[in-house]
Amino acid sequence: MSDPRVGFARLALAAIQREHPFHLLHLVRDDLDVRPPRALHPVFHGSFDWHSAVHGHWCVLRVLRVASDDAFARDAWAVLERQLAREQLEREREYLEEPERAGFERPYGLAWLLQLGAELREWRDSRVAPWRESLAPLEHVAAQRLSEWLPRLPSPIRSGEHSQSAFAMGLALDWARTSGDSAFAALLERETLRLHERDRDAALHLEPSGHDFLSPILGEADLMRRVMPRREFGVWLSRWLSRMGAPEAREWLAPVRSPDLEDGKLSHLAGLNLSRAWMLEGVVSALEDADPLKEPLASAAERSREMGLAAVTEGPYAATHWLGTFAVYLVTRRGLGAA
Repeated sequence: MSDPRVGFARLALAAIQREHPFHLLHLVRDDLDVRPPRALHPVFHGSFDWHSAVHGHWCVLRVLRVASDDAFARDAWAVLERQLAREQLEREREYLEEPERAGFERPYGLAWLLQLGAELREWRDSRVAPWRESLAPLEHVAAQRLSEWLPRLPSPIRSGEHSQSAFAMGLALDWARTSGDSAFAALLERETLRLHERDRDAALHLEPSGHDFLSPILGEADLMRRVMPRREFGVWLSRWLSRMGAPEAREWLAPVRSPDLEDGKLSHLAGLNLSRAWMLEGVVSALEDADPLKEPLASAAERSREMGLAAVTEGPYAATHWLGTFAVYLVTRRGLGAA
């Protein structure tokens, strides 16, 4: 029986090798700055956009690490050895480090870059050591960008798309703890509490928005469980989800369906089920067994997981270039630290 993780990762493997179509986020400083994606981003020029290329590489690497499939391993090693060459990663660093690009892919793409680094740091296979060393300067730039930005952020970015601050902070915190960057971890913990500790009474009826692939409410809860002791987190969550007894809670927790997987924005809803599932699982993992929220949230996680995974198919490229990553993050329990 084939491993579904390999099937998900093959979607990402195909996408990171496909340059067009590509949505280019690029500040053009002069005529000479107008170049094709492969010239600007020698590593991350596939998968429709830079951040999808980054997490597509993470997806391939993750499954290469945790699954045993000789055919996939052969194909994945060949592509990654070509893509993650030292000189190419150095050019990515040079691009990212330009002062005019301080806001480039902040925070979503930068957070996924750190997640790629965390995967390499946790995998002690000597064959990936050159990639780990070559990516380190890029990780440094990404962490520095977020370190400079977060203390200046006056309030959370409660978006269901790439700009959401909570989701990115969760990925970044996981990297900081994996890498041993205690100063960055302390900054993230401090800023998490500054932005969210006093929150209460989440407006469940406002989710989801029509283009969401992340839940702002659950993204915040999944971040807070990373920084609060179990008992304190339970108290905080009961305030944050104070309306769980209302009819609107059943609607909020119901799985969603994308009306059009060929539409780049509307296809986001197919991924929302996947991210909801892993965020709910993260929240549930941090609750006491007797917590009254544990059972309904765990049940909602299972429903979202089932519908989310069913949508990860060989469908339109607008969806498949990124859904494989979200499926792998969920089924490998990456947010819970499991390999």
